[in-house]
Amino acid sequence: MTVRLFAAAREAASCSRLRVEAGDLDEALRRLRDRFGPQFAAVLAGCRVWLNGDEPAGGGATPLADGDELAVLPPVSGGSLGAL
Repeated sequence: MTVRLFAAAREAASCSRLRVEAGDLDEALRRLRDRFGPQFAAVLAGCRVWLNGDEPAGGGATPLADGDELAVLPPVSGGSLGAL
């Protein structure tokens, strides 16, 4: 399966795309934490994870297949535009 990392997750892992072999979502996330360490794990704790463009229906137990794409999306922060 392909994993795409964005923003702070990409910075913590020093890559934007990689392949991971895992049977379910929990295993994939565990492999990512093991591979990239505590800084990445801290970022991952605040991220949303989407599978093939949607939230995983089965949570961490969602099965993964070879052609799947997992996207790790940290929260987006922004400011106020103020009065226009």
